[in-house]
Amino acid sequence: MTIATLLHDTPLRKMLLGGLLVASPLMMTTAMAEEPRPRLDVQAEAQQEAVPDRATLNARLWERTPAIARQDNQSSDPDALRDARESLEQRAAMLIQTMEDAGVASDDINAGSLNVQPEYVPGPRLDNGEGQPMVRTRLERPFHVEIDDLEQLPRLLDALTEAGVDALDGITYDLTDRDAATDQALVAALEKARHKATLMAKTLGITLGDVISVSETLPPQFQPRMMAMSADARESGAQPEYRPGTLSIEAGVSVSWAIEASGE
Repeated sequence: MTIATLLHDTPLRKMLLGGLLVASPLMMTTAMAEEPRPRLDVQAEAQQEAVPDRATLNARLWERTPAIARQDNQSSDPDALRDARESLEQRAAMLIQTMEDAGVASDDINAGSLNVQPEYVPGPRLDNGEGQPMVRTRLERPFHVEIDDLEQLPRLLDALTEAGVDALDGITYDLTDRDAATDQALVAALEKARHKATLMAKTLGITLGDVISVSETLPPQFQPRMMAMSADARESGAQPEYRPGTLSIEAGVSVSWAIEASGE
């Protein structure tokens, strides 16, 4: 039986036509479902300023052994090295006591591990005009002091200077509750996105529907601020003034709203 004969067969022809009529609405429904819905995409970034309420002070103590002629990879005399270490430990203990007397809790004082390294220095000229290589050993202890009361900072710096600290490396300002500050920045970015979308919809004469999607384009970023301390500020007799300023937290979002058709 040929295809033409099958098509002229009345029962079979009705069955085929019925199948086509059923399939056509399904194809149209699928095409309509895949048609993209009008939407409004908005990106927004916000920056929040926060006043720091805590700080970390970084300081160092060091001792050096006398320089000796460089030979056989020996950087110092063993007795001189022992004396330098004992002197450093005594000064470290006095520094900790000074900070505690200034009102710093012992748990807020972190004394780092001992760092030992050779230092090469120029030596006297030999008869042939060449310099004699000299070497000494430097022993160093870093200190990190957590300060929860910023009003205490000037007094603490005075105490460290009087205690003979060798280096004040700076102050890092921070926030006790970082999560709250970053949450505020994220909320501000979302509110800015909503404001932009509302303004655009009003200007264009469209109606916003539900939020289709939302994502972060810039997760809230918080960076503690470092304030360097110059030698002039430490060595001058004038009372320095320390102002922490503010810390910036940035956040960014991308939000999409559906656009409602007229008459919905």
